[in-house]
Amino acid sequence: MGLTGIQIFKLLPKTNCGECGVPTCLAFAMNLASGKAELDKCPYVSEEAKAQLSEASAPPIRPLKVGVGETEAKMGGETVMYRHEKTFYSPPGFAAVITDDTDPKEIEAKLARFVSLQFIRVGLNLRPELVACKNVSGDAGKFTALVKTVLAKSDMGLVLMTDKVDVMKAALDLCADQRPLLYAATAANCDAMGALAKEKNCPLAVKADSVAALIPLTEKLTGMGLKDLVLDPGSRTVKQAFEDEVAIRRAPLMAANKALGFPTITFPCEMADNIFTETMVAGMFVSKYGGMMVMSDFVGESIFPLLVQRLNIFTDPQRPMTVVQGIYDINGPDENSPVLITTNFSLTYFIVTGEIEASRVPSWLCVMDTEGLSVMTAWAAGKFVGDAVAAFIKKSGIDTKVKHKTLVIPGYAASISGDLEEELPGWSVQIGPREAAHITKFLKTWKA
Repeated sequence: MGLTGIQIFKLLPKTNCGECGVPTCLAFAMNLASGKAELDKCPYVSEEAKAQLSEASAPPIRPLKVGVGETEAKMGGETVMYRHEKTFYSPPGFAAVITDDTDPKEIEAKLARFVSLQFIRVGLNLRPELVACKNVSGDAGKFTALVKTVLAKSDMGLVLMTDKVDVMKAALDLCADQRPLLYAATAANCDAMGALAKEKNCPLAVKADSVAALIPLTEKLTGMGLKDLVLDPGSRTVKQAFEDEVAIRRAPLMAANKALGFPTITFPCEMADNIFTETMVAGMFVSKYGGMMVMSDFVGESIFPLLVQRLNIFTDPQRPMTVVQGIYDINGPDENSPVLITTNFSLTYFIVTGEIEASRVPSWLCVMDTEGLSVMTAWAAGKFVGDAVAAFIKKSGIDTKVKHKTLVIPGYAASISGDLEEELPGWSVQIGPREAAHITKFLKTWKA
């Protein structure tokens, strides 16, 4: 962000309309300056101010998207070298290569396996997003046949890999609306590949033999009006690739080098001779600083740890993962079922619900918004205390779902029971287990 909050405020309409989600234009300006808001949330900003603010607020590494829909992969948009400085924004995409000389039945089997690799963790669906269609035959017909199969048999995004412009064009005639990544523009085909990417409005990968050799290519392509570029410095050894990733990340952040201000694509599949070594290499690039990793294949025991690593690193450390406040019915509860309460910290929620499900006791779980804090932390911060919990229970409507008025609170919050009973006349408060692991036994012997 090149402007301070006050400088941004001077360019805003100063209507204090609140339509952006905050009450004043000054508050919105401060959110813009800290990266917590987007300019398009303001409906009244002038076009002139929008142009100035868009330029000033643009991240050093350009954000772009590959694919559409649920498997859309977002790349770039980063503003820091290290996650603890602020956060990382765009989780890297994972692609697996399928070549156009592969047997059609094997292609379909691979795609079915790729699509099946979906894992639910803390309420999120973790999955690989992309298929890299590689033209090794040199035949446009075989390449387009591969692309057709991928489009028909999967919902995954596309990376189109060929240096032949005519072959690339034939494939794009089928799938340009899916916004595939074109790989790659080189010194030999830069003009033609750039023109094709511009015509089809698709992101374009740029490949060179070194980081330095990328600069004239990106400058030429941006001069043609292309903005959505992805960088490949050509390194295919782990050591050199790591050094290049760091150099490319540092250039726009530390030296304001706009020619390298784009996300990167890496190829663990070309740096190892087996899937598990590939996985270790890809894990390095998840941390430092790959925008997309191209693998030779996807198998569960390889992709799952990478997806979890990606989730952990690209979760904002300053914003806990949360679930929506409300009443959750577990195991088909009725009017006689127990009522429990917990906080909306995702890990707490999923541990508690897992234990309730394991008990097979039909139950109501009231989840209270504590800004993503765990029970003990929320209690210490004054967010899970008697009056606050009582206010939530009164508004939740749980009393219309059960005949009894018994509320089970976490054992770690036992000290709020007295205040809670005072704030909830007619309710009795039971102190539940301190540890989630004991919930199953507690529920099996529960009585209102």
